[in-house]
Amino acid sequence: MSSLIAQTRFSVLDRSRTREGHTNAEALRDTVGLAREVERLGFHRFWVSEHHGVPGVAGSAPTVLAAAVAGATRTIRVGTGGVMLPNHRPLVVAEQFGVLESLFPGRIDMGLGRSVGFTDGVRRALGRDKGDAEDFAGQLGELLGWFRGTSPTGVHARPAEGLTVPPFVLAMGEGAGIAARAGLPMVIGDLRNREKMQRGIDHYREHFRPSEWAREPYVVISGTVAVAATPEQARRLLIPEAWSMAYSRTHGTFPPLPPAERVEGLALGDKERGFYESGLAGHIAGTEEQVAHELETVLKETGAQEVLVTTSTYDRAALVESYRRLAGILGGS
Repeated sequence: MSSLIAQTRFSVLDRSRTREGHTNAEALRDTVGLAREVERLGFHRFWVSEHHGVPGVAGSAPTVLAAAVAGATRTIRVGTGGVMLPNHRPLVVAEQFGVLESLFPGRIDMGLGRSVGFTDGVRRALGRDKGDAEDFAGQLGELLGWFRGTSPTGVHARPAEGLTVPPFVLAMGEGAGIAARAGLPMVIGDLRNREKMQRGIDHYREHFRPSEWAREPYVVISGTVAVAATPEQARRLLIPEAWSMAYSRTHGTFPPLPPAERVEGLALGDKERGFYESGLAGHIAGTEEQVAHELETVLKETGAQEVLVTTSTYDRAALVESYRRLAGILGGS
């Protein structure tokens, strides 16, 4: 193991992807089970995500799911990647994380994003529109103010006030600049577009203003990492998600993950094939030796302090095995 990899934290985000022939309830239980596994393997954090009205994702209530994950584990940090702040009132988000931190002190992270719904229909159902994301910086400031008791309303967020829950900004679009100005740690992806990711990291570091939440820039890079006995087996882990993304781009709906063998037997149109091949490219995937080399390279390029692994696939046993092999690279169990 390289000294650079040894100095880096590695964490996991699971999006509670539904699978063909399996229920939403199974997807959520799979997430909790995976959290137990990655805790045993020595990963630093385990995060869950927020999606609304998406057929292929069961995780719609991240703070609720984070509570289940924290209750099923003992030591791993637990959080959200992320709560989409424009979808919620900052007071309610503060209260939810205050409850989590009160129940699981010292283990909760507050990852925050600025996306608003997946479709126009979802945004209408949430009572939001795309413009709500424009005030993300203001919403972020209000949220952090609830923890410090600085709201001009005279209202106090209980039990959040006085607690410290580490905030992270998911840097999509304008997020890098917002994270820098707020003086917060930043999560940025994805590994498939290294040049764009590096521009965001450079902008963040250049404009970072120290705050009570973070004295120095803290960069978490996120993306898919798949490790298997052979490069071909690692690539097969990528197939279900690549096809699902390609299908969503051509059909307008994000489906459950199919088995890799079913995808391999499909006749894809030219446009869908193009999206599919693009979805397979650029990830960190291969044997332990190949993945270690790629991780070393990207860590040298970015100077990131942490890697958030976001791999999704149909075969959950193969996914757990991938994390086991990755932990081996990191010097874990």
